[in-house]
Amino acid sequence: MSAGRTALGTLLALALGYAALCAWLYAGQRQMVYFPAATRVAARETDFVLRHEGETLRGWVLNRDAERALLYFGGNAEAVAANRAAFARWFPEHAVYLVAYRGYGASTGTPEEAALVSDARFLFDVVSSRHRSVDVIGRSLGSGVASQLAANRPIARLVLVTPFDSLAAVGQAHYPWLPVQWLARDRYDSARHLADYRGPVLVVRAEHDALIPADSTRRLAEALPQPPRIVVLEGAGHNGFDAAPAYARALQAFLDDRPASD
Repeated sequence: MSAGRTALGTLLALALGYAALCAWLYAGQRQMVYFPAATRVAARETDFVLRHEGETLRGWVLNRDAERALLYFGGNAEAVAANRAAFARWFPEHAVYLVAYRGYGASTGTPEEAALVSDARFLFDVVSSRHRSVDVIGRSLGSGVASQLAANRPIARLVLVTPFDSLAAVGQAHYPWLPVQWLARDRYDSARHLADYRGPVLVVRAEHDALIPADSTRRLAEALPQPPRIVVLEGAGHNGFDAAPAYARALQAFLDDRPASD
């Protein structure tokens, strides 16, 4: 009896500990998804501002008089301003909009999925009234924002860099012993949102991406109703390929509607 009670007590303690861990992860999960601290800048350093739903979104615009526009949605710890010099060279025919998420850069508010997607739609509506067409690039977390935007707005061309089928599925892959699929509040279910999207899509995958499993990117590509163009950056990890010539060439060729081999 004593041994049985000890075993039962141990199991109960483990169950309570597991439940407490799940509760802690549920409550604090957004601190594990969004990392804006290193991206913060003063408002005076930006040159573009939008006010939406009581928040102020700030960022930068390059080549603002171009007929075509390009919206860029970055990763979960990315300072989008760092792309200004490269994007100005790479996309001279686009007005490039680099607007920081809520809580990032000089933008106010707190990041969460519904808010970021709502802001993206508002940004598109403003930008599309000023330009002939709007292309979109979403990287990592931003691929989830871009996918939902593409599902609801008439974007011209969609680029998904190091994308996933679902952020919840990525979390589950990294923590198989936790019920991440049940706990996830910000799911970014890109495969579901793009199930009916028939515009041109470029998927850029890093060969040695340790953050986004290759299977997650594959499932996203397979979920699209039309096969996307897929470019694999050989030798690249999830980060650090910004200066790779192959990355720039892939984006430029797709947005200019040229073959990938050009």
